[in-house]
Amino acid sequence: MATYPISTALNGSGQEKGSYCTPLGAHIVRAKIGGGRPVNTVFVGRRPTGEIYSPELAERSPGRDWILTRILWLSGREVGFNRLGEVDTMRRYIYIHGSPDSVHMGQPGSIGCIRMRNADIVQLFDRVSPGIPVNIAI
Repeated sequence: MATYPISTALNGSGQEKGSYCTPLGAHIVRAKIGGGRPVNTVFVGRRPTGEIYSPELAERSPGRDWILTRILWLSGREVGFNRLGEVDTMRRYIYIHGSPDSVHMGQPGSIGCIRMRNADIVQLFDRVSPGIPVNIAI
């Protein structure tokens, strides 16, 4: 087992689509995305953009929500709470993903996803398989 510092949603916890909150409850890893890509690979819509994150790139793109290195796409397991309808974690595109090294961990800051340091997400990514249970409790 391992423990990692993370950052969750600035808006707190919540299930609703459009809330920009981190969903709670029982989930699974639906898909693993980015295996073998370089650290700091930039993703948009779960696809690599061809960019590698750097402070200079960040300066040229202020306010951009950086999804880096690896993505673990989550799917809720609790119908009506975090699965299906207006509370569907997967359709909200909630991930566990890498972030710029400058992002503070241990305090809220995302728009719903769970952010991790790049080295940590690489380690976690290599340890888990699709279908593994994930319980989110903030």
